[in-house]
Amino acid sequence: MLYITLLLSVTVVSGVTVVDYDVQLDVIRSGYDGKQCWVHARAGAVPGAPPVVVMTMQKLLLSGSDVFYGLHLLITENLGASWTMPVEQTSLARRRNPDDTETVVCDFTPKWHAPTERLLGTGHTAQYRNNKLVPNRRRATAYAVYDTDRGAFLPWRELEMPLTAVPPENDPFFNSGAGSTQRVDLPTGDILLPVYHKSQTAEQYSSSVLRCAFDGEILSVREHGAPLSVPVKRGLYEPSLAAFQGRYYFTLRNDDAGYVTASDDGLHFETPRVWRFDDGEPLGNYNTQQHWVVHSEGLFLVYTRRGADNDHVFRCRAPLFMAQIDPDGLRVIRATERILVPQRGARLGNFGVTRVSDAETWVTATEWMQPVGCEEHGSDNSVYAARIRWK
Repeated sequence: MLYITLLLSVTVVSGVTVVDYDVQLDVIRSGYDGKQCWVHARAGAVPGAPPVVVMTMQKLLLSGSDVFYGLHLLITENLGASWTMPVEQTSLARRRNPDDTETVVCDFTPKWHAPTERLLGTGHTAQYRNNKLVPNRRRATAYAVYDTDRGAFLPWRELEMPLTAVPPENDPFFNSGAGSTQRVDLPTGDILLPVYHKSQTAEQYSSSVLRCAFDGEILSVREHGAPLSVPVKRGLYEPSLAAFQGRYYFTLRNDDAGYVTASDDGLHFETPRVWRFDDGEPLGNYNTQQHWVVHSEGLFLVYTRRGADNDHVFRCRAPLFMAQIDPDGLRVIRATERILVPQRGARLGNFGVTRVSDAETWVTATEWMQPVGCEEHGSDNSVYAARIRWK
């Protein structure tokens, strides 16, 4: 009997087997009027053959600071070959309050919840008076469910937190929300939802994971994990959670540096540490969110950083990088770093990650057209989908 052994080329770096992929960068739309621009392009995929990808994004007032309008919806049913025009969602529009302020949902992220077969989006609220943020305001986690029959989101709700009856100065969730976070859905149907929060008088944010129940309509808190923070400026915020090979990984934004930690249960984490490359050098991410890309054989981080000829970009928030991490050492493997979306002067830091299928994951981002003049480097408020195709 003749035995033939087929040897496959396998690359191992820092003790980690490297997962290979190709990237196709699509421009979904571009152009702006100099007064407003699209931001927060994030998508969720409804399973099918092919999947239906549902993206939300919203307009930003360029003359203000974090002044957002209601969410719009656009859809592709052919894996990005064509997209619908953005359609305003009246169910996700600004709401007028009795005190003449307005509340809007922002930093919204849709994701498919398999146990209930619902596309559930989570984010948080912001309040404005005359298009200026209301200081020291109550902030809440906002969520909404997509109606696949109507092709639109149902009206958004606020997540009821466990300590709303205590005085604001004592309530650690007075200013709380799941804006720009990544959640993990458990096989039981429960959701591990990261939030960042503080009391009315606190200066620093803490980040925690809420274990939530979701019945396809109502999201409710079952318990919350131990809060994490660091005594550095605004603390830890905009956290993102990932599950990989039996453990949970948490990446968190801080003004000076991104932080990372890990957990066995997704609620209680090790002491956070600053993100570093596998050679020990700091990653260089600062004051900007990071998110996970999960493959069955590898865990990846998507991020921005200093040191990429990008000092002219606000907080060095472009280009958008992706690299595989060492899940044991919690380090970014430098040799695997690749650019997903190039820099053209505008920041790309508020982005999203969508698992479209076993074969494909998308990273979506917009060119945020602040400060004035960033278009001099070629940016035009392009909305991107970086399509990661696993080999």
